[in-house]
Amino acid sequence: MSASFTRNALRTATRTPFATPIFRRFMATPAEQPRLRLGSIAPNFTAKTTHGDIDLHKWLGNKWGILFSHPADFTPVCTTELGAFAKLKDEFEKRDVKMLGLSANDLGSHEGWINDINEISNTTLSFPIIADADRSIAYLYDMVDQQDLDNVDSKGIAFTIRSVFIIDPAKKIRLTMMYPASTGRNTTEVLRVIDSLQTGDKRGVTTPVDWKVGEDVIVPPTVKTEDARKKFGEVREVRPYLRFTKL
Repeated sequence: MSASFTRNALRTATRTPFATPIFRRFMATPAEQPRLRLGSIAPNFTAKTTHGDIDLHKWLGNKWGILFSHPADFTPVCTTELGAFAKLKDEFEKRDVKMLGLSANDLGSHEGWINDINEISNTTLSFPIIADADRSIAYLYDMVDQQDLDNVDSKGIAFTIRSVFIIDPAKKIRLTMMYPASTGRNTTEVLRVIDSLQTGDKRGVTTPVDWKVGEDVIVPPTVKTEDARKKFGEVREVRPYLRFTKL
């Protein structure tokens, strides 16, 4: 393929939100993607899932959500992850968080895989998993890495990496985590971050390194010490810019 053809293909593809099949074969990714910055609105989409068709924003309603992707069904790391998330159903519900998985296979494959997950992890997976065989949502959320774009599969499509998006009730992205395919995620950290975000939104504080519920929080620099004492009571000042309090 000549360099001039590649440049022309790139220029043409940037005028369309999703690459056409010929461009996908050569490029393996749409050229236009939304900027998924923290605080930006999570791109909406409709998708087929193991619980039927959903519209992301309508499905979330006024709840928090976690969208997490997986490279493929019937793969070892993904199987352990989904089993672990399924076991934490009550913990996520307690925090008013809806879980939504994504794997780059069709619904028929998902159903068989869920049976394996339930048997291996001794659980009952009850949240929907998106069927994203064409990677359209993976591309929309940039859930691919450069190595897979450079070395696409026989269909000219890149595998999906392990991504986590925490979305708040206003549909804003509050956290992103991206892991290589070889590394499983930490469910405890996902819950810890949700606790931190929800505590910060409700109480107007920030949280220090390794913070867990019940531990001291940090008074934001924008709040004066005297105002913090009126609001929280005791304030421990380590430095003028570093002040701790209890909730």
